[in-house]
Amino acid sequence: MASAARTLPLFFVFAVLALLPVTEASHRSFADLQSLETVDAKHVDDKLRTGFHFQPPKHWINDPNGVMYYKGVYHLFYQYNPKAAVWGNIVWAHAVSTDLVNWVMLDPAIYPTGPFDENGCWSGSATVLPDGTPVIMYTGIDADGRQVQNVAYPKDLADPYLREWVKPDYNPVIAPDAGVNATAFRDPTTAWQGPDGVWRLVIGTKDNHRGFAALYRSRDFRHWAPARRALHSGDTGMWECPDFYPVASSTGGTKHVLKVSLDLTRFEYYTFGEYDHASDTYVPDAALADGNDGLRYDYGNFYASKTFLDPAKHRRVLWGWANESDSTAADVLKGWAGVQAIPRKIWLAPDGKQLLQWPVAEIESLRGNHVNITDALVSGGGSYFEVNGLATPAQADVEASFQVMDVDKAEPFDPAWRGAGAQTVCAARGADTKGGVGPFGLWVLASDELKERTAVFFSVFKRGTDDGGNKHVVLMCTDPSRSSYAEHLYKPTFAGFVDVDIAETGKIPLRTLIDHSVVESFGGHGKTAILSRVYPTKAVGDKARLFVFNNGESDVKVASLNAYDMGSAKIRTETLQI
Repeated sequence: MASAARTLPLFFVFAVLALLPVTEASHRSFADLQSLETVDAKHVDDKLRTGFHFQPPKHWINDPNGVMYYKGVYHLFYQYNPKAAVWGNIVWAHAVSTDLVNWVMLDPAIYPTGPFDENGCWSGSATVLPDGTPVIMYTGIDADGRQVQNVAYPKDLADPYLREWVKPDYNPVIAPDAGVNATAFRDPTTAWQGPDGVWRLVIGTKDNHRGFAALYRSRDFRHWAPARRALHSGDTGMWECPDFYPVASSTGGTKHVLKVSLDLTRFEYYTFGEYDHASDTYVPDAALADGNDGLRYDYGNFYASKTFLDPAKHRRVLWGWANESDSTAADVLKGWAGVQAIPRKIWLAPDGKQLLQWPVAEIESLRGNHVNITDALVSGGGSYFEVNGLATPAQADVEASFQVMDVDKAEPFDPAWRGAGAQTVCAARGADTKGGVGPFGLWVLASDELKERTAVFFSVFKRGTDDGGNKHVVLMCTDPSRSSYAEHLYKPTFAGFVDVDIAETGKIPLRTLIDHSVVESFGGHGKTAILSRVYPTKAVGDKARLFVFNNGESDVKVASLNAYDMGSAKIRTETLQI
């Protein structure tokens, strides 16, 4: 049972905060803060809280867990600290929705109750059995500090909200065997049943620097045994939060996607390929990079993602967690940390090269006042103009299509960048660079004098004659280096390449969701996504402004731009939490 919330004497708060480092990892504990409530709910600093991204009223959140659909209700469980705005005391908080936009907060569903999870209830997944019964598999930290896998079942299947969960006394159902790293054995996937009737699931683990998707099998969902070999592995450090699921191929067959979260780098990558149930082998498509250079759902602040199959709308939905980019001290003072990204529909591209993703259509129900701009020329050499007419560009949805007027002015792609990641290229050629074709795009969360602004932009380069592929390289970046006057912020430039043939189409589409401290962008109709956390001090609320800019030599035309004021999601609490 949680202690009563209380406000600390100011001198004590600052004494503690002076010693706090920046939060970097989801499993990093701050022992000196775990016994105190940071702030009373009425004292939470709301200036930069999001309006339509999911976050609870206060405290720390991280990984989405057990996401599923049951009896007309969407369920989001997530890692939560009910005592502070730092990681620790982890339980499974629980929220439900009928539209993936507005949420009802319920009591935590899973929290430490026995020796198999007394030191924490970490991430996991939900599986709906053939008879319609949902079951949760999660990682518990047992009395000996081992990471073990436990199951929980609903107490009342007639309750569509699934408010209460029961843990069988036969937990744990999977414990680390000899030779398994008991301190790196976590985050079980949704289970799947093969043609042989046997259940399978994957658990993330590692052996020294090699990450593994360890495969386990069961006939009754109670007794599990390791398969003879791992489903897959890679020389990239610990594999957290694996996800494995089928997607329909344009050829009429099925591909399987394997996604892993890399504990060392704090980003994710995925492959897709062929899975054989009989041999339990997975082989990624040969054309895909399998490692740090692999495809990513999101090239920004997006981690510990989880998908689920939505039977109501015949789609796969992706959830991901966005950590803070300010300091732990700032998190404690404002009373909250972490948000969930907008849920995204995800599917295999028709050309079979990658996955595509797009914010779920339901989010458009929050759209209000509409501003339209058509065929607006943005001259080369540093021109820009303001998008007027929104009530608050700090909470908006912007869809734009940019047309390059003279692609021949694109600069050659530097041979030194070959093999380098997009983030390296963007760091070298940022938003304020005077280029050939680009940088051009949006300045969001901009202050009146433009000294605070976050750039979401494209740059186009000529590909070398021996590089193959399209004639041009299209780079998409989010550059928050000028996003805030505040000190001690982590302001990395995020970037990804966009697989579009600019010589053929001439246009590059961009959608950006702006939500006070979140900038979530999708380039090329969902081919590249970048989420960034920003913390302006001037461009806050109704002081924020929105601009289109062009720092390239080539003129750029805004073929179309539709900007919408976004309403706030309704997130209410049904009952008090523990």
